[in-house]
Amino acid sequence: MSPTPSSPEPVTPGPPRDEPKPLLTQSWLDLAFLHWAVDPAEVAPLLPSGTRPDTLDGVTYVGLVAFRMHRIGWLRLPGLPYLGTFPETNVRLYSVDGQGRRGVVFRSLDASRLLPVVVGRTAFRLPYVWSRMTIDRDGGSLTYTSRRRWPGPRGAYSRIGLRIGERVEEPSALEHFVTARWGMHSTVFGHPTYLPNTHPRWPLHRAELIECTEDLLTAAGLSAPAGDPVSVLYSPGVPVRFGRPARAGGNPPG
Repeated sequence: MSPTPSSPEPVTPGPPRDEPKPLLTQSWLDLAFLHWAVDPAEVAPLLPSGTRPDTLDGVTYVGLVAFRMHRIGWLRLPGLPYLGTFPETNVRLYSVDGQGRRGVVFRSLDASRLLPVVVGRTAFRLPYVWSRMTIDRDGGSLTYTSRRRWPGPRGAYSRIGLRIGERVEEPSALEHFVTARWGMHSTVFGHPTYLPNTHPRWPLHRAELIECTEDLLTAAGLSAPAGDPVSVLYSPGVPVRFGRPARAGGNPPG
């Protein structure tokens, strides 16, 4: 008889664990979070072995998240000012493993620095893609653009424009669900892997979507969105610490 997966851990606005000896450090700045509801059955085949779609009231979500990566650093070394700083745009899904750990699964990570793309693809087996990218700010409005270079599909693009709104004092259940994520599920050299992270509680703002044209979701193997995103958020950002990878899937020891 197959073991029964554990119930998902609670969604907590702050990290459930500390990472006193981080493997990686970085900051995520000027983030735009766009989310659409999707059927869990559509995304289940796209997730790593040992994970299943994480759901809220029977629905899961696909996220298009654009931001500025700032000063990636290894261990406790200072972050890199040039090679470790660049715009990035991610397509991500929401997952839970057999131990109940909630996380994200990246279907694509477009970045404007070639070396981090190569390192991410070779060392971490993540679907990084080299793209031309810009983030432009005009007062309280931001525009994020991305056009793919390598490995493809060449020319896949996104353009997101938003206007920053009021601070979110009490995030909704959905706003917590799509932002309060404390790990990443992936497959490294054939093994399901969970990479934990910690950061302060998100400072969130609601945002008005001015423009969104993209084909990154379909390039990532998802259906084209049927309408506007159900959630649009902005955050000025947080510092982030990644712990060491652990085996994903399976049940906790009992």
